[in-house]
Amino acid sequence: MAHEIVPAAEEILDQAFPVLDHGFVRLVDYCGGDQRIVQAARVSYGAGTKSYREDRGLIHYLYRNLHTSPFEQVLLTFHAKMPIFVARQWVRHRTARLNEISGRYSVMKDEFYRPRGDVIAPQAQDNKQGRSAQGFSEDQQHEIEEALAREQGRSYQAYEELLSKDVARELARINLPLSTYTEWYWQIDLHNLFHFLALRLDSHAQYEIRAYAEVLIDLVRRVCPLATEAFEEHRLGGIRFSRSEFAALQALLEEAAITPGQLQKTAKGAGLADRDVERFVEKVQRGTMR
Repeated sequence: MAHEIVPAAEEILDQAFPVLDHGFVRLVDYCGGDQRIVQAARVSYGAGTKSYREDRGLIHYLYRNLHTSPFEQVLLTFHAKMPIFVARQWVRHRTARLNEISGRYSVMKDEFYRPRGDVIAPQAQDNKQGRSAQGFSEDQQHEIEEALAREQGRSYQAYEELLSKDVARELARINLPLSTYTEWYWQIDLHNLFHFLALRLDSHAQYEIRAYAEVLIDLVRRVCPLATEAFEEHRLGGIRFSRSEFAALQALLEEAAITPGQLQKTAKGAGLADRDVERFVEKVQRGTMR
């Protein structure tokens, strides 16, 4: 299998895309793209590269039917800079390889994340881990910004004082806040990267890590546009039903006396291709209209 060069990806290699106030994401390297996925999938029966339409259809088929191993053939390496609290959420995705800057060896920079404007909001009453959609007033937001800045400044000053007294860097750093910026090289295969993006692009994800996910998916699209399209179609934009939820949906359709012809008409009106229309009707008919 020849090394795959993706021109759109080559154009943005090592280019820093800003995130938050001091952060960024850079695509450092990639191994494979859409062609690597289809070649890996077809190797079992020895078929070569097909047309763009056939490649697109195969990638959608693979993703829709959870054939994940061909997507694992693609590797992407990023250089990212983010606040420590974002990094601690990010690192929960353990199917990647990373190397992070160390405060034991390096003096940490005087760079802290400071949320601004309506990003500063009260605790949500219906969500123990999130912010309320109802924000503070502008004056309150400004007061909170200043309070955060003061504390960050005091923390870094104390850090510098400890370093000036020749306290070991590994000890001097321990009181630095979670808003301190860190950075790392992060390598992950496409299958697991899509899983990361599905979780971190969700509206329930914290705003700050969601901001990184939004940049990441744009970079992935440059490397694997067809695979990213399939991910957005079948997972990011899709909804899964539990068995009980699907039974409720089927009961609703039966009660409304929806016919296969009506389902087909609705699906075509939504822009589904003929083959997708048939699949849609078949899925809905499981347990209904028999």
